[in-house]
Amino acid sequence: MNIRSLTRGDGVVIGAAVLLFIASFLDNYSLDGVPDSFELPNLWESGPVLLSVVLAGLFGAAFIVIARGLPQAPKIAGIDLGQFGIAFTVFAAWSALGNIFDPAGGADNIGSGSGSNSADAGAGLILALIATLIMAAAAVATPLVPALKAALVGAPRPAAPQPYGAQPPGGYGYPGAGAQAPFGAGQPQQGQPGTPFGGQPQQAQAAPQPPAGDFSPFWFAVPVARPLFAEDGSQSTIAELAPGTWYLAVEQRGAHLVAQTQDGRRGVLQDTSGIQRG
Repeated sequence: MNIRSLTRGDGVVIGAAVLLFIASFLDNYSLDGVPDSFELPNLWESGPVLLSVVLAGLFGAAFIVIARGLPQAPKIAGIDLGQFGIAFTVFAAWSALGNIFDPAGGADNIGSGSGSNSADAGAGLILALIATLIMAAAAVATPLVPALKAALVGAPRPAAPQPYGAQPPGGYGYPGAGAQAPFGAGQPQQGQPGTPFGGQPQQAQAAPQPPAGDFSPFWFAVPVARPLFAEDGSQSTIAELAPGTWYLAVEQRGAHLVAQTQDGRRGVLQDTSGIQRG
């Protein structure tokens, strides 16, 4: 699983899940007039709260994170796992709200039913409502809010790319990589055509330099997952660029970039909006 694919919204979901887990060990409800030595049940000791709030929220957060971190989100009955996760978090928040209004479940009043002994929502239930509300809001808003769609973990800054046409030391994807001088293109031998009288070799002719305005390769990272299309102009996808990973742009074609992946595949990145240059 690629953790660099996680977004800021996923980070909020994870934080809310941790808060919900902590809340599950606190009191489910509170009672007035009971001694301090009396131990009230926590959220794990209430079946309805455990299933509909705690486990639903934790499972929902796990589904969202797993679906985001995998290259291809699994499907259940044709529905993405991440969508199941969003539904679980919304259900958990709705259930927590219902338990706030009726913390004791079917027993609306404890004991005689007088107001002095009525059950109120405990610290655990209140904190669980806050956690599930945050979790559900982040899960629903992440695909819609650009700030939440940004990568949670930024990609490490890559080394500066070699100049155009330079031989990289064990790198990949650089234009001109692996180019060798033609055999015999070193120092000309004495007596060869073009060698001045006296056997002094001519200076090797310098390779022409590209104009200053020509394209130079650069590293870049995408803000969200984007497809890399074949160079033949078709709409067939050869790879998917993931956030948090650096790729090398080797050529520019109008508004598009020709990019190279770590395994040497080349393709056209049609959507270059918001990319981060290295």
